[in-house]
Amino acid sequence: MVEKFLEGKGALITGGASGFGKGIAIEYAKRGADLVLVDINEELLEETCKKIEQDQGQKVIPIVCDVSNSDQVQAMSKQAFKELDNIFVLNNNAGVGLNFGKDLLRIDEERFDKTIAINLKGQWLVAKNICKGMRRQKFEPIAGKVIHTASIAGMVVDNKLPAYTISKMGIIAMMKMLAQSLAPKITVNAISPGYHITGIYDNREDVMKMTMDEGHVKTPLNRYGTVEDVAMVSVFLASPASNFITGHNFPVDGGIAEVGVPAWYIKSDI
Repeated sequence: MVEKFLEGKGALITGGASGFGKGIAIEYAKRGADLVLVDINEELLEETCKKIEQDQGQKVIPIVCDVSNSDQVQAMSKQAFKELDNIFVLNNNAGVGLNFGKDLLRIDEERFDKTIAINLKGQWLVAKNICKGMRRQKFEPIAGKVIHTASIAGMVVDNKLPAYTISKMGIIAMMKMLAQSLAPKITVNAISPGYHITGIYDNREDVMKMTMDEGHVKTPLNRYGTVEDVAMVSVFLASPASNFITGHNFPVDGGIAEVGVPAWYIKSDI
């Protein structure tokens, strides 16, 4: 049985049209949440919202928004609070991974700027705008929950993904600062996925395996990650079971970052 602990509560998920965002949206809806899904891909967003609404019977609102654009984020936030009575959970998930293979001295400025703007500035803009309204909510003992999508690339430096790594390290730092600013009424945590077959790898196992082989990455739990692995941790962080946890980063990576072999780009026998 699935406990409906999000009944009467709203959740906003950026990057909600596919990948982790879509998987998280489905699990939140199963637990009674009404949803605002935010994405830049209008066609895919509409399709995802309709499917979740049909399957789960919850209200699902699509909002097209470029999270790196301050004006669009402000408009999106106002619309979200008009559409739903509350936003109890903010899942700050939208992000991109560009230019695998070039180190920090070779990556071009346009891709660097775009990665930082979407991944780091985008999560800051969304949190800044949504948390203002979240703070005024009357839920007890917690008024709301913020969950950021970071990455193990933000825990272990990966010089073949330099801008991505910098953005994800920034997200983990930002999460800790937001946890300080929003305590004691709002919890703020992050999830750091490892290697999961999502859009960042063009939804292809062979592309993901190539990047793992390139970095001599071994996973202690000896399998690839799934969207569900991340979604279920997000469910826990949205639930009352996590009410006494804030300012924490949760690696969901099969043990790569803290147990196994880090992503080293050198010739070796590893």
